[in-house]
Amino acid sequence: MHRDRTLWLLSTMALVATVLASGPVVARDPEQLEIGFVPSLEARALAEDILPLTDYLSEALAMPVKGKVASSYPALVTALQIGQTHIGALPPLGMVQAVDVADAEVILQSVRFGSPTYHTQFFTNAPDKYCADEPVVNERREAGEMLPFLNCNGTDRPFDGALVGPIGLDALQKMGRDTTVAFTRPGSSSGYIFPATVFANQGIDPKTDLDAIFTDEHDRSVIAVCMAEAEVGVSYDDARPDTTTECDVSASVVVFAYGPEIPNDGIAVSGDLSDSLRDRIKKALLDYAATEDGAAVLDTIYNINAFADPDLESLQIVRDAVEKLGYGQ
Repeated sequence: MHRDRTLWLLSTMALVATVLASGPVVARDPEQLEIGFVPSLEARALAEDILPLTDYLSEALAMPVKGKVASSYPALVTALQIGQTHIGALPPLGMVQAVDVADAEVILQSVRFGSPTYHTQFFTNAPDKYCADEPVVNERREAGEMLPFLNCNGTDRPFDGALVGPIGLDALQKMGRDTTVAFTRPGSSSGYIFPATVFANQGIDPKTDLDAIFTDEHDRSVIAVCMAEAEVGVSYDDARPDTTTECDVSASVVVFAYGPEIPNDGIAVSGDLSDSLRDRIKKALLDYAATEDGAAVLDTIYNINAFADPDLESLQIVRDAVEKLGYGQ
């Protein structure tokens, strides 16, 4: 018995030594990846628009990549947290939640017209009330076509240029109590969180001083103002060219102010993926954005012109805005 126990002890020690020598056990990467998006406009169109991207990633990564259109950004963050989705295209608040709640890693931030930031635009169907000057034609390019829209209070800019907000926010003081304002969704940075913070800084309580309606999507906020369902609306800059409606947006919806700068949306990946796979995903997305076809697809999906390394410190402005509103993450 003593001899058997000695042999068992020696074999166990040898097994432990083998395991220790081989290093820590590393979780295996999934055999298939899922990349998630949330529509800022029409969901069915987005599901079709992302197909060239998922096809490219499948080939570049040598593994199947499936695209998914999530119902909301919180749902996409949850999918990242539980490992159902491995790559997520997220807005600023979504990136904060992905990092703080889902233990994800932000690997890229979007660039538009050379800028890693963007802002809320405030627009109205009552320019005589909110514009200190005569609205001017401000062209935007959509699908290769130049389209005319109206801007005032110094918000006009070249279609391929960017202005840094805030601009024209004093005009918000002309709002009366119970003015109907079209927001998008409560979790949207440019569609609610930042404009609500702007209102609060102007001494306007967005919850009690305004007749707020939520349109869910940015184009629907534009439509609500065009159809006179709201006097003022908010969206990203510029949602008007992306809006499809029988209402004459170009003649009826005038941008009169820009909010402060917000860090652009970006790409987060699950914290469970290996460093090697994360690096390959990042490279594949950068390579795709550098191609003519890829740039066109990314522009169609989210108006993305390029990708850059993320500035994680810039996300603090989102945390501060959420805290100011007392808005739970």
